[in-house]
Amino acid sequence: MKKTPVILDGDPGHDDAIAWVLAKASTQLDILAVTTCCGNQTLEKTTYNAGRIMALIGLDVPLAAGRIKPLLADPMVAPSVHGVSGLDGPDLPSPLREPLTIDAVTLMAQCVEQQSDQVALIPTGPMTNIAAFLLLYPQLKNKISHIYLMGGGIGHGNWTPAAEFNILVDPEAADIVFRSGIPITMAGLDVTEQALLYPEDFDRIGAIGSEVAKVTAGWLEFFYGFHRALGYHGAPVHDAVAVAALIRPDLLTFQDLYVEIETTGDYSRGATIGDVYGISNKPANVRCIVDIDREGFVDLLVDAVRFYGRDADE
Repeated sequence: MKKTPVILDGDPGHDDAIAWVLAKASTQLDILAVTTCCGNQTLEKTTYNAGRIMALIGLDVPLAAGRIKPLLADPMVAPSVHGVSGLDGPDLPSPLREPLTIDAVTLMAQCVEQQSDQVALIPTGPMTNIAAFLLLYPQLKNKISHIYLMGGGIGHGNWTPAAEFNILVDPEAADIVFRSGIPITMAGLDVTEQALLYPEDFDRIGAIGSEVAKVTAGWLEFFYGFHRALGYHGAPVHDAVAVAALIRPDLLTFQDLYVEIETTGDYSRGATIGDVYGISNKPANVRCIVDIDREGFVDLLVDAVRFYGRDADE
């Protein structure tokens, strides 16, 4: 089976990390590079976290840091969710490689240019790097097959009543991406808040016994600690849904919508406005994920963790 070439772009982050565990384990994906942005934490911290995750899962591909801030806004970070480091919880190995001296957008362009096939992008953080790539390398836009993103929410936000965090951090970037004409699949809060792993699922993963299994279970425990205080009964693994959309779309239900990004407004900046009833008469530009087979999704993550082996004593 021919693999899909992809670039992972994110701001890791516990759910980014689990998304990358899933991506690396997939036989369907050829991961070309990892790029980082500021979001869950500062760019320095998210890039260091990316290197540690890559070391844990044995992902030996180029790593490059993106812009130190969003396109126009000041940085916004989320230590209350992901901790001071941006990836608090289990101990991780040190990065195996330093980030490249070139920036994320240059690395993206190099990877895309070198591929004979189109490349899919999987951004699981603010879309600063993706937008910058489209602005700086418009001639390469047609070499992007699809963007599978985690961000937004048609029904509500999670950082403001209207806006989800990834979009709110850089709505100008999201607006550029959503207007690009590139096929987009959006894993928004409408579905990712259904993508819950419960404590018994943490135990199931941890029982696999490998280092990746123990760390993944620890990430879930940490992430659940924040969400439990909000009334959740499990940890929503938001970012892994974007990867699942590419490798296991059968687990998901989709709805094609016209979606715009609100870049102004005192109360609505960063909102993803979906034309659910077709009032605008504009053609759909986004394939929104609206439902998920939760048990199938959990099985997918468990199988991915098994890819990394079991406890040597088993």
